[in-house]
Amino acid sequence: MRLRIAHSTTYRYEPPASGVIQVLRMSPSSHDGQYVVRWQIETSSDTKLDSHIDAFGNLTHVLSHGPIADLAIHVEGLIETSDTGGVLKGTDERFPPSLFLRSTALTEASPAMTRLAQELRGDFGDDVLGFLHALMKKINEIVTFDTDPTHSGTSAAEAFALKRGVCQDYAHIFIACARRGGVPARYVAGHFLRADGIVHQEAGHAWAEAYIPSLGWVGFDPANAICTTEAHARFAVGLDYLGAAPVRGTRFGGGTETLAVEVKVEPVGRPNHTRVLR
Repeated sequence: MRLRIAHSTTYRYEPPASGVIQVLRMSPSSHDGQYVVRWQIETSSDTKLDSHIDAFGNLTHVLSHGPIADLAIHVEGLIETSDTGGVLKGTDERFPPSLFLRSTALTEASPAMTRLAQELRGDFGDDVLGFLHALMKKINEIVTFDTDPTHSGTSAAEAFALKRGVCQDYAHIFIACARRGGVPARYVAGHFLRADGIVHQEAGHAWAEAYIPSLGWVGFDPANAICTTEAHARFAVGLDYLGAAPVRGTRFGGGTETLAVEVKVEPVGRPNHTRVLR
């Protein structure tokens, strides 16, 4: 499948900020099942933009600018994807899987989450893949998709207690429970093609990858209760959202900051046949 993706992030500072520094993880990399045909990144002003590969192998750009009132960041391009059954191959792996057993503030499991993970792991024993599929399905059943009650700083435990959240929350809950079950898991930021025909979206997408010794890293999308498909375009990974956020940074001075995000994901060349819903 060929996907055309466009992602715009716009900041406005009133009064103007004296300076900004942003780390952008908005450029995908090629691997088995994903080939970047073309990709470009543009900013609204003459900013300094330095590119490098971060510790997790993500392609990043560091943006810095002096006094500024408005800043727009736009990325756009074409990506060829194919369905690998969720199995990830050919990626730049910088760390052993065991690193992704490490908990973070956003992925700390509550006692209720720990019980869920341990009960499911006990049911499946050495069948790690079965445990992960059951965990994904259970989280999808327990948590209701709702954009109102959570935000980027909401932890897995908080979202699980609310039983509501967005794709980021589903991913954090899955990661926290998988780690409690002894399975390395990590956060993935990217985009996906919806099956309901909506190409204009309010944000990117998030899911998780878990490590299975017999398969390697496998993608799980608990917000949709499916393993990743050709509808998923993978951009960045991290221990949690903070390590894979599309834009993360700071500003100096200034007053009120407003943020607007526009995302467009559409197929090119042939219609979508996937069943992704959110």
